[in-house]
Amino acid sequence: MNAFLKACLTAVFGFALAMQANAAEPIKIGSVLSVTGPAAFLGDPELKTLRLYIEKINKEGGVLGRPLELVHYDDGSDANNANSFGKRLIESDKVDFLIGGTTTGATMSMAPLADRAGIPFISLAGGVVIVEPVKKWLFKTPHTDRMAAERVFQHMKKQGLTNIALLSETSGFGQSGKKESEAAAAKMGITLVANETYGPKDTDMSPQLTKIRGTAGVQALFVFGLGQGPAIVNKNAKMLGLKMPIYHAHGVASEEFIKLSEGAAEGVRLPAAALLVAAKLPDSDPQKPVALGYAKAYSERYKEDISTFGGHAYDALMILVGAIKRANGVDKAKVRDEIEQTKGFIGADGTFTMSPTDHLGLDLSAFRMLEVKNNDWALID
Repeated sequence: MNAFLKACLTAVFGFALAMQANAAEPIKIGSVLSVTGPAAFLGDPELKTLRLYIEKINKEGGVLGRPLELVHYDDGSDANNANSFGKRLIESDKVDFLIGGTTTGATMSMAPLADRAGIPFISLAGGVVIVEPVKKWLFKTPHTDRMAAERVFQHMKKQGLTNIALLSETSGFGQSGKKESEAAAAKMGITLVANETYGPKDTDMSPQLTKIRGTAGVQALFVFGLGQGPAIVNKNAKMLGLKMPIYHAHGVASEEFIKLSEGAAEGVRLPAAALLVAAKLPDSDPQKPVALGYAKAYSERYKEDISTFGGHAYDALMILVGAIKRANGVDKAKVRDEIEQTKGFIGADGTFTMSPTDHLGLDLSAFRMLEVKNNDWALID
C-alpha cells in the first residue's frame, strides 16, 4: 500500500469514527466552576481546558464511540450557587459524571448531592477535607492544603526558618489551610509566632502585615489564600518594606498571580505542580512530555499563559475518560470503581495512584518548590 493511499484510508477511518461519535448518545459531564468572581483566575482556565480537550477527544472519535458533552454552570465563586447548580446538573440535566468545584467550599456544597445520587465527582479544589475522610463518590486532582503546608515548612527548615507568621484567608480553602498549617507546624518543629487572617474580598492587608512586622522573632511569612488576595498581600508587603521571605500556598500557582502582584512578587516562593516550569524540567522527568504537551495545546488555542488550575481539569478529565474506557461504559458504580483503581497515571499534577483509602493518589514529591525570579517562575527545589 503506497503512502498516499494509506493516508487517505486513515483520514476516511478518522472521519468515520467522528461521524459515529456524533451520531451516538453523548456522555454528559456536568461541571460547576468559578469562572467569575474572586476565584475566576482558577475557574476560567479550568473551563477552557475542559472545552479544549473534550473538543479534541470528540474529533478523535469520542469515548467508546460516543461524544462527550460538557454541561457547565458558573457559580460566581459562591458556594451556595454551586449547590443549586449541582442539583440542576443531577436532577434536570441528568449528567453522567461531575467534574468541578473550583473551590473547597463549592466542592463541599455539592458533595452530598453526588453522594445521594451515586454520581462519580472529581473535584478541582485543594482542601484535604474533600478526601479525608474518604467519601465513596468523591475524588480530587489538586494537591491538598496539608501537602502545601508540609512542603513549605520542609523548605523553610532547610533555610533555617522556624519562627513563622501565618496569614490565611477566611474562605473554605484558607480556613482549611490554616488548620492544616497549624497541625503541620506542630509536627514539623515550626513555631507560629503570629497567626492572622483576612477576608476573601478585603482590599488592604496592611494592618495584619504591620502587626506581623512588629512581632518579635518572626523570620518568614506564609500566606494561605487564593484569588486576588495573596497578590494584594505582596503589594502591601512591598509598600511596607517587609524584608522577610514570603511563601504562598499553591492556590496562586499561575502567571496571573505574578501579573496581579504588579512587580511585588519577586522572591516569593510556593509549592506547585511541574506544569508551571515544564520547559525547565530535566528530560528524564516523566512529567515533562505531559506538561509540555498541555502547555503547547492550551497556549496555542487561547493565546494566554497556562496555570496549574487548568492542569487540575486536564487530569480530572483524563482520569475520568480512562475509567470510562476500563469500565467499558458509563455505569456509574463501575466507573467509580475504576477511578479508585487509577494506577500510575502521569498527569499535569503528578503521578496518580489511587486506592479505596486514597481518593487523591499524589504524594509530596508531586510538589515542586518555585520562586519568582525576574517576573518568571524558577525551579528551586
